[in-house]
Amino acid sequence: MKSVLVVGGAGYIGSHIVVELVSAGYNVVSVDDFSSGLPGRVEHIPNLSLDIVSENAVAVLASFMKKHHVDAVIHLAAKKSVPESVLFPGMYFRQNVGGLINVLGAMQKADVRQLVFSSTAAVYGDCNGLVTEDHPTIPVSPYGDSKLMCEQVIEIAANAGSLRSVNLRYFNVAGAGNPLLADRGVTNLIPMVFERLAKGDAPRIFGNDYDTADGTCIRDFIHVSDLARAHVLALDFINNPENPSSDTFNIGTGKGTSVAEILRETREVTGIDVEPIVEPRRPGDPPVVVASPEKAFSQLAWTPTHSVQDMVASAWQAFSTN
Repeated sequence: MKSVLVVGGAGYIGSHIVVELVSAGYNVVSVDDFSSGLPGRVEHIPNLSLDIVSENAVAVLASFMKKHHVDAVIHLAAKKSVPESVLFPGMYFRQNVGGLINVLGAMQKADVRQLVFSSTAAVYGDCNGLVTEDHPTIPVSPYGDSKLMCEQVIEIAANAGSLRSVNLRYFNVAGAGNPLLADRGVTNLIPMVFERLAKGDAPRIFGNDYDTADGTCIRDFIHVSDLARAHVLALDFINNPENPSSDTFNIGTGKGTSVAEILRETREVTGIDVEPIVEPRRPGDPPVVVASPEKAFSQLAWTPTHSVQDMVASAWQAFSTN
């Protein structure tokens, strides 16, 4: 039975991946510094509390991999706030790129040669419409730059023959597979709306004059459990020696949902009818960003199964429970 290490396993997405891996029959272990993840999410599996950019991280992580006979790594641990990355770019490169380099160093010491990397649609930068994996990667934030640099480091290692890897570029992740695994951050649209409603404040729309049907931005929302399942299928892809040593996939639904539609769905689910406040457009927000997931459909044999209604309803249940 294969043993998989999830770096960032106590986080929102990581904990859902742990669930999918266990369900698929893998032995699963986790590493997390618990800066945002919760210990209770990984208490049922072996876990290591570690800052992966610390001075002794490579040695400690390699020892943990050897102890648990790790065959593959899924690496998610990273900082991901675009505004914060603009204020503190050095911290983002140190944490995101430096953390990856330490993970790769530990993998080399432990002779682990399979990696699934958590990337982001932010590597595409300015884009509008349907985005394929061939779209130019010109990030517009230090966060996006740091993730693209991680992809480049991984590709170099794969081309050198020391690694087989898959990069998964996420679009807008939402929902919860379990109330205990709720998204506790407030950087994504749906949790931001819930937080304002809970405080009695009106949700905000940034611009309602875009060239879209209702004037608000359109984005591709993917349920976190569908995203988690893509990681398991990415491991299957890596295991097939006929596949490339390094490849990249968009993980989205291929369908766009507007901000106004998300707000209408939250009113339906929560029963709270508050008129949103329309704020000015935010710089750099394109009208439409939707993933082209055809490559993941055909090569990973992956398809999303949850609707936007599922995402909002499960996210609200999790938010209310917590």
